[in-house]
Amino acid sequence: MEKINKLILPLVFLLILPLVFQSTPTEILKLKIFDSFVEIPEPSPYFTILNITEEDIEREGGYPLPRKRLAEIQVELINAGAIGVGWVISFPQADRMGGDEIFAQTLNYIPSVLATFENSNNIFPETTGTVILGDDIGGYYSKGVVKNIDILTKGKFVFEGVSSAPTDVDKLVRRLPLLMRTPDGWIPSFGTQVLKTLVDAETYIIKTNVNGIEEIRVKGLPAVPVDSLGRKWISWVDTPQTDLKEMNVQGKFVFIGITAAGVMPQVATPVGLLEPHKIQAALSESILIEKSPYIPDYSLSVEIVSLVLSVSLIWGIINYFGITWGVLFSLIVLSFTGFLGVYLIRIGILIDFSWTLISQVLTSTVAFYVNYREQFKLRLQIKKQFEHYLDPRQVKRLQKNPELLKLGGEKRYATFLFTDVRGFTSLSESVEPEQVTYIMNKTLTAQQSAVQKYEGMVDKYIGDAMMAIFNAPIDLDKHEDKAIECAIEIQKNMIELNRELVEEGLPSIAIGIGINSGEAIIGNMGSDSRFDYTAIGDAVNTAARLESSTKEVGKDLIIGQNTKQKSKFKLKLLKPIKVKGKAKALQIYTYEKN
Repeated sequence: MEKINKLILPLVFLLILPLVFQSTPTEILKLKIFDSFVEIPEPSPYFTILNITEEDIEREGGYPLPRKRLAEIQVELINAGAIGVGWVISFPQADRMGGDEIFAQTLNYIPSVLATFENSNNIFPETTGTVILGDDIGGYYSKGVVKNIDILTKGKFVFEGVSSAPTDVDKLVRRLPLLMRTPDGWIPSFGTQVLKTLVDAETYIIKTNVNGIEEIRVKGLPAVPVDSLGRKWISWVDTPQTDLKEMNVQGKFVFIGITAAGVMPQVATPVGLLEPHKIQAALSESILIEKSPYIPDYSLSVEIVSLVLSVSLIWGIINYFGITWGVLFSLIVLSFTGFLGVYLIRIGILIDFSWTLISQVLTSTVAFYVNYREQFKLRLQIKKQFEHYLDPRQVKRLQKNPELLKLGGEKRYATFLFTDVRGFTSLSESVEPEQVTYIMNKTLTAQQSAVQKYEGMVDKYIGDAMMAIFNAPIDLDKHEDKAIECAIEIQKNMIELNRELVEEGLPSIAIGIGINSGEAIIGNMGSDSRFDYTAIGDAVNTAARLESSTKEVGKDLIIGQNTKQKSKFKLKLLKPIKVKGKAKALQIYTYEKN
């Protein structure tokens, strides 16, 4: 039953794991962890951001800016050395000032990309060329876009890309699809199209697995790891920025967007509110990063396996080896898990160990509590069982080191001492019951104090008799000598006690003592509901028989052969005796003070 109870917590924990990992709070925690530890790399030398500010719009007479003015800006960028321009601005309607044609002409001087913004209208631009390696599964489905007017998109060097900003469960933008599905095929995100334009690639290569999309590649560039929907985790690179006055764009592809308040809606990201053109620039930068962050398909499996394995190990170590080793192991596991998680995130592999760490802490805490409670109960049990029979120092030692006590029973070599009051029946008949109780309490106390003095354990009282064990439950060096010294002390104590009893007008007491050493089974004996710590075996029975023979032999103390062999005392050899249960006569000894 105890073993079953210890398994309840881990089993319950494992049952709720699926719910935990699928919960919104867990997902938010995971994303926040990634935000904290994902490194922000240095910007590439290929991009810059041009902001059209509120001051610029006021100077031009308001928004939207005339297409003729946009054409002028395009030409100024070309003259300043820009290698390409990305207008993260949509042009769904003709210019009322009639500047569309001239703007279209300037767009065709250098590679230019126009933005189309997502809109649930089921209208889609032309699809792009793709090659799919594997099954055609997975992907982010577009619901439609706001298209640009045809006159601006027909140029040879003019392309379109979708400026999308899907959010995670906490309403922050962290990952964008590189390609999006439409009923007719695939269309690129703005940042993806920029790179395809720069390398003059004709197709995208999509690699899939059983879970969906695995990676997307612009021909001529390294493959980009993505999630099953084809989304790329954004590295929020601090791309250089400029404005219409400075035009620091030499050798750069320029992302143009509007920062004027109220014109272009800002989007919430882990680094704050950003305009769409800055997000798309970050997407293009992220695609070029060698160790670009991504959440692998196996991340959930790794997270669950690491949690189950570490929690099981912590629970097992604490319960098997105890709190001291458990604390050390838990700290090692916690530290390793934390460092591993941070390291993986730093190199771009977004695997979340936060719940694993939380579970490790919770499991350690609960396991420590359970273990401490069991140890506390064990200490109380030890105190209750031994405080009246062992020296207090020995009891404290057992409480501090319960492993010294094998409660289930063990074969152990020890020395056993039995005492018995001679003529107890006659005594009971000659004095009042209260006086009998008084005399026996005094007698047994005198014997117990001697046993404790020499580090033995009073095993039990049997009426007027006492049984003591030396070398259990705690190891005791030279336990044979300790038992003999105890017997001598008992005899001294009885002399003093008898003097007191006579002075009180009570009869004196005579006792017999038997000592024997040997192997016995020592431990808790009894039923499930009631048991005692005791010893059973031939060596125990022999000690009891020796005590019973003291009156016959005419000696107060009889010592067995096994005890004599390992004792330092010079013992007097007595005539061998026959005892019940033994076929051969026993060689016996006694101690007599010179």
